[in-house]
Amino acid sequence: MQLRTMATLVALALAATLTACGQDANQAADKAKEAATKAADAATDAAKATADAAKNAADKTSAAAASAVDATKDAAGNAMTATKDAAAQATDATKDAANKAVDATKDAADKAKAAAKN
Repeated sequence: MQLRTMATLVALALAATLTACGQDANQAADKAKEAATKAADAATDAAKATADAAKNAADKTSAAAASAVDATKDAAGNAMTATKDAAAQATDATKDAANKAVDATKDAADKAKAAAKN
């Protein structure tokens, strides 16, 4: 009978120990769950920050590209204006030279006529 009592006491002690360990295991599981939730929140925040940074970079790149396009358009317009001006000046110079050549030819012809009459 003492053996039964001793076995019962050992069983009760073992049951109490397992119950205490079970509570510790539950507490550890709760802590792990809380830590996992915090890690997931941190990952979500990091992903949001990365997305925001990428959007800002894309916006700045887009603005820079638009500015470059505007500058290119301005430069092309200025080059076209300069080309037109240069072409007009070259045309005017060619006309002047042609008129001077015509005048010189007329003068030479008149002088030749005068010389032929003498």
